[in-house]
Amino acid sequence: MSRADLARRSGLTEGSVSRIISGLIKRKLVREDGAENSTGGRPGTRLRLDEYRIGIGAEIRRSESKMAAVTLSGNVIYSLSFPTPATPDETLDLLIEKFYEFRKRYGLSRIEGLGVSVRGIVNGTTGIVELGNLPFWVGVPVKETLGEALKLAAEVDNNVRLAAIAEYNYGTLLEVRNSKSLLFAMVDEGFGTGLVLEGKLYCGAGYAAGEFGQMVIRDTGGSAKLDAAGCLESLASSRALCERYAAARSKRGLAAGKDSRSRASRICHLALAGEKEALEVLAETCRYLGIGIANIAWGFNPDSVVIDSVLNESWSLTAPLIREQFPKEKEIVNFRNLVLRPSSLGGQASIIGAATMPFQGIFTTGELNNDMQTHTK
Repeated sequence: MSRADLARRSGLTEGSVSRIISGLIKRKLVREDGAENSTGGRPGTRLRLDEYRIGIGAEIRRSESKMAAVTLSGNVIYSLSFPTPATPDETLDLLIEKFYEFRKRYGLSRIEGLGVSVRGIVNGTTGIVELGNLPFWVGVPVKETLGEALKLAAEVDNNVRLAAIAEYNYGTLLEVRNSKSLLFAMVDEGFGTGLVLEGKLYCGAGYAAGEFGQMVIRDTGGSAKLDAAGCLESLASSRALCERYAAARSKRGLAAGKDSRSRASRICHLALAGEKEALEVLAETCRYLGIGIANIAWGFNPDSVVIDSVLNESWSLTAPLIREQFPKEKEIVNFRNLVLRPSSLGGQASIIGAATMPFQGIFTTGELNNDMQTHTK
């Protein structure tokens, strides 16, 4: 957009907009990006977010974790992966060590802060992982520990919530950008959802909203109240897909090991190639996934559903199988115009969400954690 465009949109005078933009350029938040196409008069100069400032994001996963540098506009410019240590203390110590590598690479003046993505129940306000899904991750003060060690802004939140808000803010799907209510479903070794209402994350009273993976959709008659055999994530996860395929092929070893993603990816590609067993287990998994999403849509009434999963690799098969579980009657408003799309962020939604947490102050209050104007070189 040009300065004239901003003046028209905001109702401010062009002089006021020019003064504000000058300040934002000086603080390396906005930059000029060439001339607009002329429509007869003098062409204006396009403006865009500056890529100078970066946030550092960390995504803590079961076996392999990741850190990345992400710009103000959500672009990943550098990332690295490493095995996840056995304990929270070891993990946080390693994050501190890796952060210094990023600081050496980019310089402290460019870094706005550090955001961390963790699976489980996370209190985003206190910065405490109340109950993670890795051993010993109970009551871990991530925000305090990292903030004190690094002397900069550090934040932590649930991985699926961060992925949902990243898709909403930085994804390329126009239907999602215009959504009033977004249901973001992450399907991997488990199943979790992020709920975005009117552009804001819904976290729930105890920061545990979205745990629909525990929703029982096939009653087995057991007494389990947690991780029941008929819960959604036991039936529709990538792990469940691998177990079904192993049973169908009578090769239990195929379902063994920690990396269900690579095995699920292989099954998706076999299904695309027409293999009978792969098609059958994909259809069963997507049937349960569709039932689960339909149940959530009945209650939540989203206008967009975005799926982040290895199942997206066979989207031409996956999407119709999921949609088969949605009511077809046009008078049912919950599903009449429901948008179903694969994530546009290519599996990087969680880490983009983590890395851009330090930018939230810029877009809400205009305040910076690390303001260029306070630094001397």
